[in-house]
Amino acid sequence: MRRLAPFVLAALVLAGQAQAATTRAPQLLNLRVDNGSSRFAGDGRYLTTISPNGDGFRDAAYVHFTLSKPATVTMDVTRTVKVPHVVYTLTLPLRPGNHTLAWKPAYTVNPRTYLIRMTATGDGGTSVYGAPNAWVGRYPRGLVVRLQGIDAGFSRPSYAPGQLATIHIATDEQTLAYQVFQAGPEKYVTYADNQFGGVALDVPPGTLDWHRWTSQEHSITFRIPMVPSGLYYVQFAGTDGRVGYAPFVVRPAILGASSRILVVLPTNTWQAYNFQDVDGNGYGDTWYAGPPNRSVDLGRTYIARGVPPRYYRYDLPFLHWFYWGGHQAEFISDSDFRLVTSGDQLAAAYDLIVFEGHEEYVDAHEYDVVQRFRDLGGNLMFLSANNFFWHINNRNNGRTIVKIGEWRQNGRPEAALIGDEYRANDDGQHRAPYTIQNAAAAPWLWAGTGLTDGSTFGAEVGGFGIEIDGTAAESPPGTTVLASIPDLLGPGKTAEMTYYELPTGAKVFAAGALNFMGSVTIWPMKQIMNNLWAHLSAP
Repeated sequence: MRRLAPFVLAALVLAGQAQAATTRAPQLLNLRVDNGSSRFAGDGRYLTTISPNGDGFRDAAYVHFTLSKPATVTMDVTRTVKVPHVVYTLTLPLRPGNHTLAWKPAYTVNPRTYLIRMTATGDGGTSVYGAPNAWVGRYPRGLVVRLQGIDAGFSRPSYAPGQLATIHIATDEQTLAYQVFQAGPEKYVTYADNQFGGVALDVPPGTLDWHRWTSQEHSITFRIPMVPSGLYYVQFAGTDGRVGYAPFVVRPAILGASSRILVVLPTNTWQAYNFQDVDGNGYGDTWYAGPPNRSVDLGRTYIARGVPPRYYRYDLPFLHWFYWGGHQAEFISDSDFRLVTSGDQLAAAYDLIVFEGHEEYVDAHEYDVVQRFRDLGGNLMFLSANNFFWHINNRNNGRTIVKIGEWRQNGRPEAALIGDEYRANDDGQHRAPYTIQNAAAAPWLWAGTGLTDGSTFGAEVGGFGIEIDGTAAESPPGTTVLASIPDLLGPGKTAEMTYYELPTGAKVFAAGALNFMGSVTIWPMKQIMNNLWAHLSAP
């Protein structure tokens, strides 16, 4: 075979390169984003910070690129959970060359990071920039916009009265006014996931000169007021109307000093469902964003202006029922179990422990001390579903939690403690009322409601469900199903409300539906809750 002359070979190579360039999908070269004003600390080529308050400073995000060939270019601004959800789209036919596209969000858009996915479609195919899931390193880099309000949060979930705490704040407000509130006693209802309601404490409000910190996060110290244990928050307000909240739990200085009832606030679950994106890759730093995320930082600020996820749907109704009814109890966060030496200490301090919310993530120490408390005759009340499900470990001196696996797969099925166990979830697509099936087993629960076997309750609030629990082989002997929603989420996936007692005197109630607590200010659920509280809190 004769060898090709050098000039012929070169011509073939050039022809091949020209054909490849013609058939290659259009490219967005030198893709970058900025805010048109000045960088906030941490901003770079792929990340910018904006604050759309109409002051002309960092109000918009500007996407710059050079288009390699004619194409239809789409800019999708997405809110990421496990996958991107588009909140704004701009599609334009563009010529080759330099271009700039802008996103100017409304003032009402929730503060958090937003992933901008860019798509260029033309002769040769389509190019996409921006990961479709949390495996961001596997895809061409997208752009991230950190929409900033007044992002404020405590470095820990809870504190003792009088303790010195740290609050991290990121905002470009020049001046911040602040005031401290207690959440729950307020005599009004909040129906938004980005608003806190509360009663102002008798603590003087204050003002912070923030002009030196408009381009970087800064921390301040804060003395926890000498107040009863409960849920509180610091409200920060800017001159432009922006508001941010920094919630914190005040634990009792001495366990059991003011009440024999302990309420646990589900701060681990709040943070697990917090899609705050601290590292700026476009996806929340939680395992719910995807497998690359293995841990959760308990000191992150919450998105939605600082309000814990699903707070107003599940936790707030309990707090309203509790305070409006004049009930007494002490409050702790999940993290405070680290300060409890044993279940014996809990049993000496309390007669009843109430898990008012979605207590899904539990470490071995919490499991141990709660189980020991029950074995010593302590009463337990689980007012949600899917409790004590995931085994977690604490790291970084308790500031980080890591998910290990399911407790039932580690030889400790939650049904043996709670009476029922997690069964199914359909995100609330199917809900239905509970039907009473064994009123005689717990007549005290239905007293004053007029409900008997076959009666239903919950239709008034659209039914129960979302996540459901049911009994299992490991449920303690004598566990009774008080009410059920048969086959709610499919054959055999029945929600069951359960109750059992032990020879030691322990009484354990489990609601069996995730949203049970969301209705306890409404009849007849309010009376059911009143009866339950009276029965389990009795010495």
